[in-house]
Amino acid sequence: MTNAAPSAGPGPDHRPTEATAAVAPAPDPGAVRDDDTAAELRGNEPGPTEWGEHPHGAGPWAAEHTGPPPDDDRLDPVLLAEGDRRNVVDAYRYWTREAIVADIDRRRHPFHIAIENFGHDANIGTVVRTANAFAAGAVHIVGRRRWNRRGAMVTDRYQHIVHHPDIETLLEFTNSEDLSVVAVDNVPGSVPLETVRLPRRCMLLFGQEGPGVSEGARDAAVLTVSIAQFGSTRSINAGVAAGIAMHTWIRQHADLTTAW
Repeated sequence: MTNAAPSAGPGPDHRPTEATAAVAPAPDPGAVRDDDTAAELRGNEPGPTEWGEHPHGAGPWAAEHTGPPPDDDRLDPVLLAEGDRRNVVDAYRYWTREAIVADIDRRRHPFHIAIENFGHDANIGTVVRTANAFAAGAVHIVGRRRWNRRGAMVTDRYQHIVHHPDIETLLEFTNSEDLSVVAVDNVPGSVPLETVRLPRRCMLLFGQEGPGVSEGARDAAVLTVSIAQFGSTRSINAGVAAGIAMHTWIRQHADLTTAW
């Protein structure tokens, strides 16, 4: 048991130097969603990481702490009473979803992620989860609106996600927000990611598993980078590639004193 109140997270003095650049709007509640996650996205019903027999998180406030909870409007009365087993860092324990999103919004980084979804790619959930971990400005899904959210492990509740029907619409967004498009694909003429300094304000663009980045998207990119490989496989998983590219941006641009 502990007497410590929930942390408010990094304060204003710890914000990135370019805070909340071009943050995309919250997801449309009326958008088409996978049937097995529609209920989750309407509220705080348990998601995949909250089904286990040995849940993480915290029990009811009264069972975990001595004394009453602090007078803080970020705290959720239901979670205080019933416990908080969500997939969130301890600093956000017992907070409402809206309070968590608002706190991340003030610290989001000015890089965005786009992934083409013309074949219902199963990697998008993993990309969303990683984007949330690195506080990406937004994840942009190009093509089909519907995607498999199971791999996101409920992190899409806290990550801005925007749908674009085609590459042209995505490029309208990047132009309006002054984001440089950087395609990630191991094609002839690409530059090794390990040797490149990524633009601070950028859209990291990934193709779907198999075909890779579409020709039209690659033509629109100011730069195409590849990830160095040394084995027999022709390519690595798109979700893994996205994580490597995002972490490259973090290593080059993020203020690591603001990390948890």
